[in-house]
Amino acid sequence: MTERKHEVATLAGGCFWCLEAVFLELAGVERVVSGYAGGRVPDPSYELVCMGVTGHAEVVQLTFDPGVVSFRELLEVFFTVHDPTTPNRQGPDIGSQYRSAVYYQDEEQRQAAEEAIAEFDRRGVWDAPIVTEVVPLDTFYPAEDHHQDYYRRNPDQPYCQAIVAPKVAKARKVFFEKLKRGGHEGGPR
Repeated sequence: MTERKHEVATLAGGCFWCLEAVFLELAGVERVVSGYAGGRVPDPSYELVCMGVTGHAEVVQLTFDPGVVSFRELLEVFFTVHDPTTPNRQGPDIGSQYRSAVYYQDEEQRQAAEEAIAEFDRRGVWDAPIVTEVVPLDTFYPAEDHHQDYYRRNPDQPYCQAIVAPKVAKARKVFFEKLKRGGHEGGPR
């Protein structure tokens, strides 16, 4: 029996609840952990990150099977479900903690991210140039437990209804063929 190889991707695109909810539904994504990266304070709290004093971005760290979904395909979803053209902002969320970033694990991921940005800009997918940072991952800190699987557990929360749900709906429509069969177990449908 062959052991399946898994890879890790770390992405920042605004509130981590949005990205987590979207990526949990993709086939080949085996685990999604909301957390923090790119800052200077060890083991930061959500409150400190939200105040913008740690330098961290809200991120999701994905464990995925590249035999099912490639890093490049994950980037397609990433650059479609958030606005990568607004520095330090996603909709109503403003601050460096909401920046768009790809925290790469290796040279292949760095190159794939830069190529995806160039392609999206060339195709004119967005009305403005992409400002997503492409930087090496230093340290990833998982967020507090109550932030994990947040949308599934809190679908009626006002922020989830207004901000998360439309991103999930967009991903389901645009990437229907890439979804897990039946969607995320137990998630809002």
